[in-house]
Amino acid sequence: MRADAAPPEPLSGDAERIMLAAVRHAAFDGWSPRILAMAADDCGLVDADVVFPGGIPDLIEAFSHWADGRMEVELAVHDLAALKVRARVALAVRLRLDTLAPYREAIRRLTAHCALPGNAGLAARLIAATVDRIWYAAGDSANDFSYYTKRALLAPVYVASVLYWLSDESEGYADTWNFVERRLDEVLQIPKIRARALDALDRLPNPVNFWRLMRRHRPI
Repeated sequence: MRADAAPPEPLSGDAERIMLAAVRHAAFDGWSPRILAMAADDCGLVDADVVFPGGIPDLIEAFSHWADGRMEVELAVHDLAALKVRARVALAVRLRLDTLAPYREAIRRLTAHCALPGNAGLAARLIAATVDRIWYAAGDSANDFSYYTKRALLAPVYVASVLYWLSDESEGYADTWNFVERRLDEVLQIPKIRARALDALDRLPNPVNFWRLMRRHRPI
């Protein structure tokens, strides 16, 4: 997370209990508003709307930030100084998925929920937050152009890893960890990141010429 970004507020005890109960219900009932009422009832509370006034979007956001936080806690106990940056990122991705493992079916239902057009913005924002926290937890302190390129390169790797993990039946998700390693080897060659991004920018059309072309061919 960038130094100038405020970390998400930690959940209260009641909020975390309701959140985890609701996620367990989501595995069977999907991410519908009724899972919050069911979770509140499980926890002996009257109304989950007090904790998650925005409903399911608030619940999803809280769960994603909670999983990010668990990843950071688990990553911090490792000797990161002994690992190269790519290995730290791979470990962070693995720990994030390990955190989600008890809720795998709920995550499967969540990917379908987030694929709906009205939920795309929330999904994109949470993915961006997750990859930012992965890089920050892995020791990245970039504040230049590479800050953005690193996160832009990791986001599709993380999403692909989640989808692969959801269908992985190998023991201990060994195939997923191999997949993560291969994908990171492909994209996170740190010295080449800036050159690759600049090359991609060079291939974009000149914006001035683009707008001139649009004006030339605008409808009458």
